[in-house]
Amino acid sequence: QVQLVESGGGLVQAGGSLRLSCAASGRTFNNSTMGWFRQAPGKEREFVAAISTSGGITYYTDSVKGRFTISRDNAKNTVFLQMNSLKPEDTAVYWCAGSTRSSISRYLAHYDYWGQGTQVTVSS
Repeated sequence: QVQLVESGGGLVQAGGSLRLSCAASGRTFNNSTMGWFRQAPGKEREFVAAISTSGGITYYTDSVKGRFTISRDNAKNTVFLQMNSLKPEDTAVYWCAGSTRSSISRYLAHYDYWGQGTQVTVSS
């Protein structure tokens, strides 16, 4: 089983940047597609970005395209989410998640293991 631990969240002003990290333990990380999700107060958890096992394929929800970048370092068992040009509407708890499926997915149900989440707050 893979355990995930997110870090890097915090408070930032609108227009600023944050880099989230998700460190994985376990042998299956390199064989897992990875994703980031978020949940704002009063809203459902939503897909943000996903990355293939090699890192060669990425996928983003429309609202973060051009601002967020997902990447991974398989040698360090870590996946990242670089968030630039942050907006107040990006305020949410962010989770990383891993899937044993071979193709990347935006669907929560396709992910097998989750981190504990990290808070991102963007002030206006």
